[in-house]
Formats: sequence, C-alpha cells, structure tokens
Amino acid sequence: MKYKRILLKLSGEALMGERQYGIDPKILSEYADEIKQIHDKGVEIAIVIGGGNIFRGVAGASNGMDRVQGDYMGMLATVINGMALQGALEDKGILTRLQTALKIEAIAEPYIKRRAVRHLEKGRVVIFGAGTGNPYFTTDTAAVLRGVEVHADVILKGTRVDGIYTSDPEKDTSATKFDYISFEDVLKKGLNVMDTTAFTLSQENKLPIVVFDMNKKGNLLKICEGENVGTVVNI
Repeated sequence: MKYKRILLKLSGEALMGERQYGIDPKILSEYADEIKQIHDKGVEIAIVIGGGNIFRGVAGASNGMDRVQGDYMGMLATVINGMALQGALEDKGILTRLQTALKIEAIAEPYIKRRAVRHLEKGRVVIFGAGTGNPYFTTDTAAVLRGVEVHADVILKGTRVDGIYTSDPEKDTSATKFDYISFEDVLKKGLNVMDTTAFTLSQENKLPIVVFDMNKKGNLLKICEGENVGTVVNI
C-alpha cells in the first residue's frame, strides 16, 4: 500500500445523501464498506467528519446567532456524526475509538495524541470529533491538525467532486481537472481546496492532500494502492 497511515476528512453534508438534512443510513453503510476495504489491507485510519448536515456555526451567525455559540453547536454536530460512523464501522466488525476535543466522557475519550497513535498502531479506526475544540476553526483545520499530530502520511479529502478543477465543475462545463498541483499554484490560482488556515498548516508541514470523490466505489482503496485518483496537492 502506498500509504500506511491516513487522515480521512469527510464532509457532514455527504452523509445527507438525497435528504435535506440529517444522516442517510445507506450512505453511512457505503462509507463504512469503503473504509473496511482499506482497513483489511492494513492501512491505519484516522477520520475527521464535519457537521454541516446538522448545524453550521457560520450559518447560525449569519442569522444573528452568536458565532462562538454557533461554532460550539457545530462541534456537537460533528460528535453526533462521529457516533453514527462509529456505529456503522462496528457493524462491519471494525474496532473503533471516538475521541473528542471537548470532554464528553459518557460517549467518547478525550483527545490525547499518544493514546490516539496507540489505537492506530493496534489497528483501531480513530474518529476525531468536536473539531479543534475552539470556535472560529473549521473541521478542515481540525483534520490537518490531527493529521500532523498523529503523523499521517496524507490527508484524503472525500468530496462530491473527483478532484480540483480550474473552476467549479458543477457550474462551469469547460472546467478542467488537475491530476497534480503544488500548494503554491493552488494559492496563485485562487483555487478553493480547504480554508486558508488548514491549507497553510498542511503546506508548512509538507503534508500532501488528495481531493477525491468519496461517493465512487473503490476510490479510497485505489488511492491507498497508489493509483492516480482525484487531485494530489503537494510541495
């Protein structure tokens, strides 16, 4: 396998499937199947999942809610998604641990870096919930931060699109896809891969990012096997 340890970033919105909000059990089960494929091959897997299918702090703030309060609500939404994914993975026979940046001892371990690494070494899938535990930071930033902390080989950002394009392929039919692009070129071209904080953190720590379509079966396995899927962002 090309990668021994990965940090998989999933968006909360992806869990909605065809619904307007919430969690689609079918999508959850499909994601668990994809993760099981690489887990069975010996890949160590850490996961950060967003909460946009339940609540977004930024959206709450735009409607007059206090931004800090909204962000904490968003963090709790990521914990709900983490628990749902944990349940789906354990249904497939995979041992998991949910660690959260906010203390919620009844349902999850507090995030401790050394403990997380030990779980990964033992073959458990570790899900990180509640973002960084701080308002004003996105789950993209949490994903890169955790990836750096647990010494992941790569950040795999699963989205609805199959990579990075010159413009939004859902709006512009003439958009062309990059197979490989440098961090510098992403910034020069003003492409939207992750928020600036997350992207800069990844660049500074020389942690590559692969943006790919998580909804296409087999993509996750292909990437871990070294196939050219999605777009690779590297130095």
